Order: sequence, then C-alpha cells, then structure tokens
Amino acid sequence: MATINTHFLKLKAGYLFPEIARRVKAYSEANPDTAARIIRCGIGDVTEPLPAAVVEAMHQGVEEMAKRETFKGYGPEQGYEFLRQAIVENQFAGLGISADEVFISDGSKCDTGNILDIFGHDNVIAITDPVYPVYVDTNVMAGNTGDADANGAYGGLMYLPCTAANGFVADVPEARADLIYLCFPNNPTGAVATRAQLEAWVAYARANDAIILFDAAYEAYIQDPAVPHSIFEIEGAHECAIEFRSFSKNGGFTGVRCGYVIIPKTVTGGDGKGGRVPLHQLWSRRHSTKFNGASYPVQKGAAAVFSPEGKAQVAALIEHYMGNAKLLREAVTAAGLPVFGGVNAPYVWAGCPDGLSSWDMFDKMLNEAQVVITPGSGFGSAGEGYFRISAFNSRANVEEVCRRLKALVAG
Repeated sequence: MATINTHFLKLKAGYLFPEIARRVKAYSEANPDTAARIIRCGIGDVTEPLPAAVVEAMHQGVEEMAKRETFKGYGPEQGYEFLRQAIVENQFAGLGISADEVFISDGSKCDTGNILDIFGHDNVIAITDPVYPVYVDTNVMAGNTGDADANGAYGGLMYLPCTAANGFVADVPEARADLIYLCFPNNPTGAVATRAQLEAWVAYARANDAIILFDAAYEAYIQDPAVPHSIFEIEGAHECAIEFRSFSKNGGFTGVRCGYVIIPKTVTGGDGKGGRVPLHQLWSRRHSTKFNGASYPVQKGAAAVFSPEGKAQVAALIEHYMGNAKLLREAVTAAGLPVFGGVNAPYVWAGCPDGLSSWDMFDKMLNEAQVVITPGSGFGSAGEGYFRISAFNSRANVEEVCRRLKALVAG
C-alpha cells in the first residue's frame, strides 16, 4: 500500500480562501435573485488590467517565441539576467544585493512555502498571529508542527500575538526562535513596521543565530517615506534574512505569475555538525532541481514594470487601490467600528460589531449586504473579532460596498 504524508491530516479544514468560495457558492445557489449583487472584497486579487507597458512587452516576447531566430527554449532556472539585473537596479540599488542573489519564480506564495525544503525539521519556528495562512499550513504539511488545539494553534510553533495594543506588529520574544516569519506591509492587518522595530528583529535574529523570512509582497503600497521597503535596508540583515517579493500586487500579475526571492550569499545555516552552509547554495540547488524557470514572455513583462512607462502605470494602479482603501477606512469609521491598516497597505482591518464573531460578520455581510469579506479568525486565533476588507476592486464597487457596510451596521 502506498502511504500518505500524514501531516496533511493535521490541517484543521480547507485552506481559508477555498472555504470562503464554498460559502459564497452555497449562498449563490440558494439565493439566485440576489447572487448577482455579490461584490467580492475577500481574497486579495487585483481587478484592474495589466499595465500597457507589460502587455506590450509580453506581446514582444511571444513574437520572439514565434521566430526560429529569437525562439527561447529552456531558460536559466534562476531567471533571465535582464530581469534579475532590473530588479537589483530598481528595487535594491545601494543595498548590496547582486543579480545572482535574485531567484525568479512563479510567485511569492509558492516561495514562502517551498523555502522550507532547505531547512531542517528541528527548528523553532516563530509565526505572527494573525498571519497569512500559507506560512502555517506549509509548516504543518512539512511535519514541522504537532497537532492543532481547540483554537487551531499548532504545537511546535511559537505564536507571536499581534493586537491593537502593539499596533499589530509582534514584539521581539524573550524565547529563542530559529526561523521567523515577518510580513510587512502586513497581510492581513495592513500594519507596517518602523525602522526601529525591524532593527530590533534583525538584532534578535543575529543574537539567536536565526533566519528572518521577510515577505515584502506589498512593499509598493508603502506611502510613508520613513517606513523601510526592504529588510536589507537594516544593517546586519544580509547575514540573517531572506526576502520574498512579487509582481502580483504592484504589476497585477496574480493571473500571470511571477515573483522572486533574495538570498544573500552571506546568509548561512548550520549543518548539524558544527559547520555552516550558505543558504544561497542550497536554494540554487533546490530551484534548479524542482523548477524550470518562469516563462520568457512573463519575464519580459515583469521587466517592463521597471521601464519609465511601466513605473508610471504601476504608480497609477497603486494610487487607484489606495484610493479605494481610503474610502473603505472612512466607511468603517463612519459605521462606528475600529479600523486599522489601509494607509500603507491595500487591506483594511476592522473590528466586528459587539457580539459578532469573525465568521458571524462574514455571514452577515454575505447574507444581508451581498459583500464578501475575510473573517479575521481565518488568519489565526488572534484575528478573532476582526475582518479584512480588500481594496482590490473597481472604484464603483468600493463605493457601493461603503454604502452597504454603513447601512448594514446602522441597521
């Protein structure tokens, strides 16, 4: 008999967003008259078309693939040099990152899960709570946790509570961790970490010989010039951090798929025998073995994000989504609910009305207002009592959501 990876059986339920989709589908089938009114502000999926510069570059890439003289077969697994160099020059200029420390992929969601391939199973893993579910679920699948308790917390993980009291930025713990997941601007809360807070985390990682797994997928939405965009802006991070980035939320690549990982050659891990091994070396081996590279037309499109036209078009997209976030924040405030995020991130994190749980609020919004939100408890037990609204939508839809939200809470 072929046996299974029994760690999958520890997962409490379906992944959060498929569960939301299931509930929306059930509502639509039971309520065909109002199903057409549904506005989705749950999953953080962009809605606006790709930037024109990206579309043109992808067309050019396809045209090259149509001619023998310019056809491309297998590309370099780590990514084409033209894209890796463009990333360094436009995203990490002056931060001491070289093009060969950039690994192109099909998205940061995959990378934040796949990175576990290069780490052992005896690490103490620190997870913020609430948290992007992929960080937790992939550690469960990899066998890095025990079973979940009644609140959904898994044994073997160090949970770092993020609450209104600490601005939804986890405090540096007194206990030692080996791997630390940080996400800023944060998904789901929309919080950002100050330079001083990131300096504290880098100092902690260096003192404990730990590795920070820094998810910066939403860095393009930072509006405050004092807030760092990269962990590598912090002195010492080149010895203790890996950074994940994506073209999904700035260039609209959620359906195109392209992201990248930055692994400095100076970041090392222990081999269990007293030796040190560069993580760059391990990831390069893993990447070359399990991945054949993002497609050439997609990488051409990604590089166009950094063209003068692409930068202007991406800036317009971000301005659109952040305008939506401002409207949503105002609507939540007008409804008399606590509100966080939505200033340096495209997510608004709101407190539920008194007496309602996160899933109660989800059901109320769906059944009474035909608006899909994300229940905060889906991101961890510390998310209970909150819900997330995504600003990724058309302006007309967001304005309608604001009207419905205020009417619902007022009623």
